[in-house]
Amino acid sequence: MPYRRFTLRLLRLALAAAALAALAGCEIPGLGPDPRVVQREAEAKAIGGACRHALRGLEDCFTLNPKAAKAQVFAGWKEMDQYMRENKLEGAPSVLTQLEKKPAPTPAPGGDAAEHDPPRGARKRG
Repeated sequence: MPYRRFTLRLLRLALAAAALAALAGCEIPGLGPDPRVVQREAEAKAIGGACRHALRGLEDCFTLNPKAAKAQVFAGWKEMDQYMRENKLEGAPSVLTQLEKKPAPTPAPGGDAAEHDPPRGARKRG
């Protein structure tokens, strides 16, 4: 009889262990990370990678993207830096930092006389 009790306890223990092992692999809805947080982190990482590819420094990247998580921006920047070094890639300068300045307007013919004329519609009272 004592042998039978021992085998029953061992069997129960084995079944409990098997049930726990089976449940350990399950994904329970609602317990994983919030998809919005995951998306924001991925976006911040992409911003960092884009900044590195655009030959922009980290400080500039942080300034231009104040809402992005700095840790994720840095991770993306660092990842892209490593990728570019391994593959010997050159960055593409940012178009935003190289906008051409428009040339200054040329002065109107007649010199300073146009500056002293009264505006249109203004009457001189006399």
